Amino acid sequence: MNGSKAASLGQIILSTREGHKIGRDNSMKDLLIAGAGIAGSALAIHLARRGHSVVLIERSRFPREKPCGEGLMPAGVAALERLGIDTAGLGAEFYGIRYHCEGHMAEGHFLQSGAAGLGRGIRRRELDAVLADVAAKTRGVTLHTGARVTGPLFERGRVTGLLVEGQPIRARLVVGADGAQSRLRHALNLNSASRRKRLGICRHFGHLSAAESRAYVEVFLGHGHELYVTPLRNGEILVAALADADAIGGRIEALFRRWCEAQPKLASLLRNTEPASELLVTSPLSGRARRRVLPKFVLLGDAAGFTDPITGGGMTQALQSAEMLAQHLAAEPNWTEGFLESFDWAREKMLLDYRRLTSAMLCLGKHPPLIGPVLSAMSFVPSLFSHLLSVAGGARGLLGCRRFISTS
Repeated sequence: MNGSKAASLGQIILSTREGHKIGRDNSMKDLLIAGAGIAGSALAIHLARRGHSVVLIERSRFPREKPCGEGLMPAGVAALERLGIDTAGLGAEFYGIRYHCEGHMAEGHFLQSGAAGLGRGIRRRELDAVLADVAAKTRGVTLHTGARVTGPLFERGRVTGLLVEGQPIRARLVVGADGAQSRLRHALNLNSASRRKRLGICRHFGHLSAAESRAYVEVFLGHGHELYVTPLRNGEILVAALADADAIGGRIEALFRRWCEAQPKLASLLRNTEPASELLVTSPLSGRARRRVLPKFVLLGDAAGFTDPITGGGMTQALQSAEMLAQHLAAEPNWTEGFLESFDWAREKMLLDYRRLTSAMLCLGKHPPLIGPVLSAMSFVPSLFSHLLSVAGGARGLLGCRRFISTS
């Protein structure tokens, strides 16, 4: 980090105890972002490179583990590269996705050719740390890690800043990018309760040989759950389970092991590996915000609402949404009333087909007898499967149009 450009929790607590204001800088910043995960850090980088001053607040320290499927689709890889991040040293490549269910298998490849058509399996602790580090080193960004946002600063009927460790910080625009359990979304009474009760369980495994390494994300469909195997670098894999809450009974770790052992290919693979992380659990897997924008305030990434990760596009959507917001802010330099509604409309349009596909996948999961025939049909029409992967990955709409076009 850049010395004065970043502050640790220790510095923030010390200044608060001595009665000084955080950062000792009372100047009005352009942007104040709560959350230095994928969406928050990406937005900070984009805007600082356009000449804006950005304060980025993160309650955790990096690196940090986070439950996630860790498969970044090709459109997400391209978004990272537009940020100037060399993806060649991040994660492991995969060419597509394979679905398995009771002897049926369907394999889909990404439609792009060459390096542009590759996804990457990247551990969240690595990806988040890389993005936060690039943000901290970007001129114009001040990053505070280990700093707790205690609530929004609400003045004259609108959000004008944040309370950080109890101290006010004001900005022209405030962004809540503080994740699926967004405290700001709840504090502003914007949360809408999830209707479907699902949870995610994941664990990393290591020491695969070169012969065992994966070139695909493998998905094993069980009764009431799905297992995702994502290739990572250095011979590691992530095994993630998504399950209906009513399918959970007994100890989660024992249930996770039983699900893995019930899939012969996965069980064979795991016999040659060792756990490389603790078991991580997250719930719910979907949520919505009643409103995603207010005057001078916007929710971004999972904080704005998140769709069940069954189709695996969450990280890509975070990167694309951050870039889209940066483009809207650049196109409206005065940040007048109503410009955030224009962004929100464009974002929802971008995500609509992805949500439709996710709903269809969840509906299919409720009717197990249909899964085998659907996979068989997909195996006979691989071009259709590849098209649906592009929809899931944020590159195309259901009707074939490109879903997001960067102007960076």
